[in-house]
Amino acid sequence: MPPSVSVLAYDGMTAFEAGIVIEVFGLAWPDIDQPWYELKVCTETPDPIRVLGGATMTTPHGLDDFAAADTVVVPSVAAPTAPTSPQLVEALRHAHDRGARVVSICSGAFALAAAGLLDGRRATTHWRYADQLRERYPAIDVDPEPLYVDEGDILTSAGCAAGLDLAMHLVRKDFGAAVANAVARRMVIQPYRSGGQAQYIEAPMPPKPSDGDAPVARSLGWALEHLAEPIGVPDLAREAGLSPRTYLRHFTRATGTTPAKWLIAQRIQAALAMLETGDAPVEEIAVAAGFATPVTFRHHFAKSLKTSPSAYRRTFRARRTG
Repeated sequence: MPPSVSVLAYDGMTAFEAGIVIEVFGLAWPDIDQPWYELKVCTETPDPIRVLGGATMTTPHGLDDFAAADTVVVPSVAAPTAPTSPQLVEALRHAHDRGARVVSICSGAFALAAAGLLDGRRATTHWRYADQLRERYPAIDVDPEPLYVDEGDILTSAGCAAGLDLAMHLVRKDFGAAVANAVARRMVIQPYRSGGQAQYIEAPMPPKPSDGDAPVARSLGWALEHLAEPIGVPDLAREAGLSPRTYLRHFTRATGTTPAKWLIAQRIQAALAMLETGDAPVEEIAVAAGFATPVTFRHHFAKSLKTSPSAYRRTFRARRTG
């Protein structure tokens, strides 16, 4: 049977948080040749719920269906200051006791906390709620910085969009890098951002891309096809048909980062797929991904994912076979 996922909908919610779960786990992706998730949208009561903007939603699925899924998701709560209903607390505890994977997005961590599922664990939530979560539930190791925290059977994520990163992380855990990358391509999103990445960066947002950024996009496509080769700014500028100085200016405007940082991220992404799907030694993967030396590869891998390539491979395979 395909893995089942349930997501809680509630009165007064925005459609975005639940929409993340529905989009990733509910759509049947035509280019993925295997059974996909079975998704149910659930509510605490059978009454229609109001979604911001004036829409209403009804579903035949209640808390019994919610607690019965393999993965249960609380996308957010109506108000972090409000108490979680005893019925939802019971459903979350029942789901966890029977071995379900329990997930929260943004303020949904408050529901998991009310059920006692985060006690003694590391967890995150939207940075603006982190102090409140810590004060109300001192038994939780609240970390306001990462995009998401994976504690195995309990996973929490930061603000709404970080829920998308966590959803892709779950797809990667369940089906591997190739499938996660295929879903990301269809959704036109970045296929992987590590949970350890900061929720926000104190830097201005890059301006809206313009037609002048097309040469940069062309050079990035070329770089992705030549990651195993040494690539420098002169190479990228040549592919873009620009001088190195002009290219750097356009690159920063289009991506909000530097060529060096972008290349490292893409090479780590390529290495993840190789670690998950093959048995090549780490040294060979380092070369194939374009890192100058295995030492350089291990350094950047650990800095990005807070683990080593070998440990990542062992953990990933243990989760897949567990």
